[in-house]
Amino acid sequence: MKGLQLSKDYFLAHGLPMIQERFSDLADRIAVGLVGPGSECYGFDDALSRDHDWGPGFCLWLSQKDFTDYGPELDAAYRELPQTFAGFGPRQTSPGEEGRMGVLNIAGFYARYTGLDHPPEGLREWLGLSDQALGVCTNGAVFHDPDDHFSAWRRHLLDYYPEDIRRKKIASRCMTLAQTGQYNLLRSLQRNEPFASRYAELQFCHDLMSMAFLLNRRYAPFYKWLHRATAQLPVLGSILHKQINRLLNTDDGDQKVAIIEELCGLVVEEMQSQGLSDSKSSFLLDHGPRVQAGILDPDLRKHFTVFN
Repeated sequence: MKGLQLSKDYFLAHGLPMIQERFSDLADRIAVGLVGPGSECYGFDDALSRDHDWGPGFCLWLSQKDFTDYGPELDAAYRELPQTFAGFGPRQTSPGEEGRMGVLNIAGFYARYTGLDHPPEGLREWLGLSDQALGVCTNGAVFHDPDDHFSAWRRHLLDYYPEDIRRKKIASRCMTLAQTGQYNLLRSLQRNEPFASRYAELQFCHDLMSMAFLLNRRYAPFYKWLHRATAQLPVLGSILHKQINRLLNTDDGDQKVAIIEELCGLVVEEMQSQGLSDSKSSFLLDHGPRVQAGILDPDLRKHFTVFN
């Protein structure tokens, strides 16, 4: 069983009755679900995942006032729920990960990953956020949220970056993909520099998948799940996943270069189809400034930034 389904079934069997019987006045203001950094929140958990931070459990999100008034009592009731369910458990919590489950403050939950105690407003606040952090606080599922407080914040984030920010990040990816894959990899191979060539290859793959998520308007996850998640993207996902495997599994330098050029060509075609660049060049370095030129905000357009 997948952890997300286990969490939902556990909530319906034990959590919801507990809320209805002991916290009926609060029931319409509690949001419940499973969202966060665990593999089960992405649907990527497997048998190996079950040795830590996996098993029966869920999150209960409260407003600041309700968290102050009811948090300790609700958390105590949550801790009294059965520790095993459907043949799984008890959940083994890793040191430092105690805050993944149980009663949480809505603003505190989002602030943990975004650094903001409110939904991001304006380009400058959005610019300071990372794909990985935004992915962590918008994955998983919400099982129960009658007053929509938690989910409204979640929808605001899932609506994705403002277009100027997306363009800023895509322009940056054009530059790093050109530098690592189309320029430095071949030169490092010709110089017989195994570290530099391998680093350039892996950084290219990382940034290529990051680019794919930007083109799909989705947040890229933690690197451990990045390649697997890429395969699920509707735009370019399947072919990039397959060709990255080919790239990493060949020792033939000429074949690596050919694969990289094919991949960059696919990115160029998609950027053109989305109206991001009008350049006909096959070199992604030439597309970065064209994407940047489409940014509406003058200050954001003027300063070119390469994101890590």
